[in-house]
Amino acid sequence: MIQKSILIISAFLLLLACGERSTKVGIYVKDINELNAAIAQANPGDEIIMANGDWKDVQIRFVGYGNNKQPITLKAETPGKVRIVGKSDLKLGGEYLVVNGLYFTEGSSPTRAVIEFAINNDTVANHSRMTNCVILDYNKTQRNQSDLWVQFKGRHNALDHCYIAGKSNRGPTVRVDLAGNKSIKNYHKITNNYFGPRPPKGGPSAETIQLGNSFTSMAPSYTLVADNFFDRCNGEVEVISSKTNFNEFRNNVFYKSEGSLVTRHGNYCIVDGNYFIGDVNSEQIGGVRLIGTGHWVTNNYFYNLKGKVFRSPLAVMNGIPKSPLNRYIQVTDVVVAHNSWINCTSPLQFGVGSNVDQKDVLPASEIRSERPIRTIVANNLVYNDKSDTYPIVAHDSLDGITFKSNVINNQGATFKYDSVLRQEQFTLTALEDNILIPSNGLSDLELYNGFEFDQITRDLFGNPRTNSNLVGAIANSTAAKPNLMDLSKYGPDWYPVGTSKTASAATHNVASTAELKAAVVAAKSGDTIILTNDRFELKSSLKIDKKLTIKSADANNRATVQYNGEPTTPVFEMNPKGKLVLESVILNGTGDTYAFASLKDNMSSLYNLNVTGCEISNFGYVLKAYKNSFSEYIKFQSTLFKNCANGLELSAEIDDRGDYNAENIYIDDCRFENIPKNIVDYYRGGYDESTVGGNLVLTNSAFTQCGAKEENGVLINTYGIINVDISNNRFLNNSVKTVARLWGAKNNTHSNNEIQNSGELVVEENLPLKLMY
Repeated sequence: MIQKSILIISAFLLLLACGERSTKVGIYVKDINELNAAIAQANPGDEIIMANGDWKDVQIRFVGYGNNKQPITLKAETPGKVRIVGKSDLKLGGEYLVVNGLYFTEGSSPTRAVIEFAINNDTVANHSRMTNCVILDYNKTQRNQSDLWVQFKGRHNALDHCYIAGKSNRGPTVRVDLAGNKSIKNYHKITNNYFGPRPPKGGPSAETIQLGNSFTSMAPSYTLVADNFFDRCNGEVEVISSKTNFNEFRNNVFYKSEGSLVTRHGNYCIVDGNYFIGDVNSEQIGGVRLIGTGHWVTNNYFYNLKGKVFRSPLAVMNGIPKSPLNRYIQVTDVVVAHNSWINCTSPLQFGVGSNVDQKDVLPASEIRSERPIRTIVANNLVYNDKSDTYPIVAHDSLDGITFKSNVINNQGATFKYDSVLRQEQFTLTALEDNILIPSNGLSDLELYNGFEFDQITRDLFGNPRTNSNLVGAIANSTAAKPNLMDLSKYGPDWYPVGTSKTASAATHNVASTAELKAAVVAAKSGDTIILTNDRFELKSSLKIDKKLTIKSADANNRATVQYNGEPTTPVFEMNPKGKLVLESVILNGTGDTYAFASLKDNMSSLYNLNVTGCEISNFGYVLKAYKNSFSEYIKFQSTLFKNCANGLELSAEIDDRGDYNAENIYIDDCRFENIPKNIVDYYRGGYDESTVGGNLVLTNSAFTQCGAKEENGVLINTYGIINVDISNNRFLNNSVKTVARLWGAKNNTHSNNEIQNSGELVVEENLPLKLMY
């Protein structure tokens, strides 16, 4: 009887085991119909394998219910060989789903997200994962069209080991949504990803990661962002915008990213063990900006950061009294401890955003007057190779900040508030590129032991602080190298990060108009076209959609390009990703044509323009930038402009939502003669106080008999632009009321300008701007 029972139990267990194995099925699908059928029939443990090739215009709705031990997987036959192109997207709904090895490129989402962890409001994804995937340049056709590349909903979802780069249109790259009980307390994980370059958008809503929004900012999220590499993520002032509670940011590398990690809304975030690596040539790269309550900022390393104010290495903001959810809550009960700032400019800034002086033009609800309180800054290290005049900047009173056991080597130079940073002559040694660690002079310093400081048990490198504890982020001078720039630790295993080879640039000599037109079409990005004849006559635009240099063979005997095209068309049509360098060329129009212009529509990505040693005459516009177009830089140097109806027109963003048409404009050593209207019309509207652009540098140039027909009477119109420098110029006999009206409260400056019979240069401290909120 016992033996019979054992046989029956054994047979039952065998059937169970066989049944379990039988559900682990690989289902190979070749098109969307087969894929939809496979998804509808999938069971726990199944793997749906998408055939290699291009899957165009597909909307994948991956709904299934796996379990912890047997997820349902949607994977590429070969990672990277399954390309999702055209108008395509992917939505997940259910439990324990995995997406592996897909490549999204050459298209854009037809909906609000490329990847969404939800089918609709009722069906969200939980315990699901997107891994080993790539999203590259998957942009809408215009930058004002908003979408997300990864949208989190539900709970316990993950994005890991992915490569995501090139987003240029409006909207965060990755966003976590918390609307509804199904998505709060979500414990999502964003780990081991490579976030590649995101170009500047020229206005707000271009974060790389946004966690929540102002309307759900009081909800608990518990999202973890860890072990990611952010490479030149320059979309806007906030690389990461944390807008919910209890989020953690650990062990990430922010490499030359022109923005900051910002606790924009919400409270109780942990910012620990992150690297912020700057560039001495950029004043836009920031560190951590703090708003709200209860944050702990520990063990972080800041190197070569030159960002200012909102992009300071550490920016602790002022708040708004009784702040609404979408504004600035006062900083309270924050701890900033055991961090290192190495060769950073004015690294510690408090009361950032204080704007009491603007009370005459802003409503009381916008005045940031609540300074930080009950905030501890302790056991931090500051080191400067060259002395810093202002290592601490107080934009308001420091009476709410407690400073304890902070150390600086400022090369002996004194500074304001030097009582809160103890001067010590310690030294640093290079552990590897970008990483300098203390070598001596710190071991005898007494540390501050505040409430719960015993929980700071490890340093930046993960070494214990118990036996060897020092000020700053690094507690052990014998630490092993972190191999910070080993990019193989991030992204998918099949997509090489940082190893792409650039094809050798070619040179094309052209002697006729036909050859010039053919060369522009046939050239590869990075090529140079040399004009070997004296004259070229064009009747249609040259399309610039790649990086090209066009120049005369002899700079002292410049070639002439005569443009006889249709009215309002440009010689050079600047397309998305067009980068034109024009050297030593004479451009001549017919009075109603344009020298340079963006597309009127479908500017999915930015363009750039660099003009040197040229002569530009007889055009309706020197440059016409249409709405929704954007340039990262426009440079004119040693160039003559004459007899053009308009100069540079960059004022099409009139919605007053903080957007503008160009990030950087440089004009140096140029001459403007007989330009009846604006020389520059550069506009940013809307009171978006966290926008820190655009930028105009106008130097060493001459302006004669310009502006006579300009309706607003302003020769250089920069209304709302944050950074303006007008220096060492000559303004002679220009029939305008105003040379320029500068914004005194912002970074608008002028110096050494000669002005004769040309109106006046006005500084207006506070400009009235339309509120965006």
